[in-house]
Amino acid sequence: MASAVAQDSPGAPPRAPKTPVAARKPGRRTGATPRRLPYLLIAPAGLLMLGFIAYPMLSVFYYSLQHYNPTKPWRNGFAGLDNFKRIFTEDPLFWDSLVFSGKWVVTEVTLQLALGLILALLVNQTFAGRAVARALVFSPWAVSGVLTTTIWLLLYNPSTGVGRYLADAGIGTYGSSVLSDTGTVFWAAVLAELWRGVPFFAILILADLQSIPGDLYEAASVDGANRFRQFFHITLPHLKDAIILTTLLRAVWEFNNVDLLLTLTEGGPAGVTTTLPLYVAVTGFEAHDFGYATALTTVAFAILLFCSILYLRLSKFGGEDK
Repeated sequence: MASAVAQDSPGAPPRAPKTPVAARKPGRRTGATPRRLPYLLIAPAGLLMLGFIAYPMLSVFYYSLQHYNPTKPWRNGFAGLDNFKRIFTEDPLFWDSLVFSGKWVVTEVTLQLALGLILALLVNQTFAGRAVARALVFSPWAVSGVLTTTIWLLLYNPSTGVGRYLADAGIGTYGSSVLSDTGTVFWAAVLAELWRGVPFFAILILADLQSIPGDLYEAASVDGANRFRQFFHITLPHLKDAIILTTLLRAVWEFNNVDLLLTLTEGGPAGVTTTLPLYVAVTGFEAHDFGYATALTTVAFAILLFCSILYLRLSKFGGEDK
């Protein structure tokens, strides 16, 4: 009794309160399960993505080091870096297709961005029939590449297409096809792809335009800024990230464009419209040289990865302008 009084006296150090037994034993398994539960829930999707993405990529890298041609099985086997040596030192078609791919991507992305920006600015205005105008502007994006090619093949047909009516008007000659002339085939293919690609930029830029507060334009008008200055000091800065992202995505898609060029020109005439992915498709599915085709694919992947990282670094995507 005396010791209890001494411990509770003012001069004695305070005792730590005793924790109830139920509170001291929450259970380690109970506390660990919530932390692991999110990973367990996403594990099936992660495994599926690993199987559908990682395995094909590893297979491409594996076959790029092989001689693999089903029509010549006696020559199949490990090739090492022979395929890559052949690409850079013995294959002029690789360099020709790579140069054309760069020309195709720069031309298409630049024109699609400019025209898409103009269309987005136009359909962002308030006018009668705006919903119908937007539907007409965006409708080509819903058309597949093969169907787009069919439409433009009919337009370019020298007997029944636009060329015949131009010849009737004294422009051009009868029977001439823009797809068989090396001087006109590039711009004919560019025009067909523009019709399909411009709505992509228009849709995404229009969505970003609608997120710009109208108060900014009202304040700029009060300060005496005209539409030209408002566009360069308000609209473009707000569209910066959208433009960077759309141009990067479209550049990758145009680089990998196979369906339209394959069905419209088949890489011709004389191979002047053969992109690197189209060259890969021809090498693999027509020449059956899958080992060399996968090596070309690996090089194309490395080029795209390097250019994408460089573009994002130089454009400072997601950063704030100082």
